[in-house]
Amino acid sequence: MKEDTKERGALHLAPSASAILELLPESLEQFAAMISRWHAYDLDETLRLPPGKAREALDELIERLRDNYPFFHPSYAGQMLKPPHPIASVAYFIAQQINPNNHALDGGPATAKMETEVVAEMARMFGYESYLGHLTSSGTIANLEALWVVRSLHPDKAVAFSTEAHYTHGRMCEVIGAKTVEVAVDDRGRMDLDDLREKLKTDRIGTVVMTAGTTALGAVDPIDQALELRREFDFRLHVDAAYGGFFKLLADDDETLGEGAGAAYRAIASTDSVVVDPHKHGLQPYGCGSVIFRDPAVGRFYKHDSPYTYFTSNELHLGEISLECSRAGAAAAALWATLKCFPLESEVGLGAVLRKTRKAALAWAKLIEESDQLRLVLQPSLDIINFYAVKNGLRASEISALTHRVFEALMNDAEHPIYLAKFNAKPQLLVGHSDLIWDEPVMTVFRSVLMRPEQLDYVPVLHERVLSKLTG
Repeated sequence: MKEDTKERGALHLAPSASAILELLPESLEQFAAMISRWHAYDLDETLRLPPGKAREALDELIERLRDNYPFFHPSYAGQMLKPPHPIASVAYFIAQQINPNNHALDGGPATAKMETEVVAEMARMFGYESYLGHLTSSGTIANLEALWVVRSLHPDKAVAFSTEAHYTHGRMCEVIGAKTVEVAVDDRGRMDLDDLREKLKTDRIGTVVMTAGTTALGAVDPIDQALELRREFDFRLHVDAAYGGFFKLLADDDETLGEGAGAAYRAIASTDSVVVDPHKHGLQPYGCGSVIFRDPAVGRFYKHDSPYTYFTSNELHLGEISLECSRAGAAAAALWATLKCFPLESEVGLGAVLRKTRKAALAWAKLIEESDQLRLVLQPSLDIINFYAVKNGLRASEISALTHRVFEALMNDAEHPIYLAKFNAKPQLLVGHSDLIWDEPVMTVFRSVLMRPEQLDYVPVLHERVLSKLTG
């Protein structure tokens, strides 16, 4: 991996982030005082490290980590990757010294309570008055649980999702033995409700999965309109908001999000279940997903007897309402601490962060529209943009080749590398681009995920670097 030495070694942090990490020694001192209530003991000799061994291992670790992309830097605008906020990292590290297991109150009483608190906050964010939910180790597992519940409710009916939905739905349906139905998308990458209606008429579909923030485009399916169909066809509605769920904080301002997205987010309150990943836009380390059901009665599907686990409390243990067993209590502690500092509010806290990432996408979209060398695939709905260059012609093959060349040139630039992603777009998403010549079935375009609020100020740099490689 070629990369500028300065940037490779630039695991530097902004002053405010450094200040948070500087609190770690003080916090560990308090932690040590807390655990001193137990009598002292000697670490077993089998666990002791020879002098210098730990330093040697950590020095080698830092060296190995140089072979990485700078997810921490605004120059990285590729995949859905970014480091956690320092407050989450510190909270995780401190809680990890106990290493609580949130499966049962026996394994993590304090962090289990933190988990119930943060899940309650997220349920309120989505508008669920009653609910049953918990954190998971990933969005994949969260969606698996939601689909497992709907399979239990409708064992003979299929699960429908769009062709732009995450591949995890098809894969998880294979795992649980559920039939699937793929639904077409419109020219904005959203589920086509006309196609859905036709497929609902077969009476084969028991559940429809709507996506709030597709992986490739950031498209938001018309959840509000799907609710109208649900009254007619009586299906269960699950929302995969793994990436875009926290944009619900901006949903009351229709001018902030893309066309129809605000109404779609507001409609989540009437859906049956929702998944959101705090390890994406919630400033958390991997892995921290979550699944929330509007009807607590689905807890009956999780019921099981464990003759050795649930003894310290008669209260509900999280393992009694989740498929996973062992789960890191440190993940709950990290999210709890983060939401104390960045509350789930529209104008401040996490909402303020997302407003900037959304503005960054709009700012770059505007620069692209003003360029005679670049074109938007479509207007962004959240903070993901897709675009392509027309410098070498209008054939799909020519555009794809240019995308690949510029992508490599940007990433391997010795002075100032820029990291984007790529997406294979089909003609249906580019029906308004009538001058394109489709000599290949798909066209590779640039995809950029602008997850960092710092990228709002950095957009002109990203744009200029792309243009420089077009002319180079």
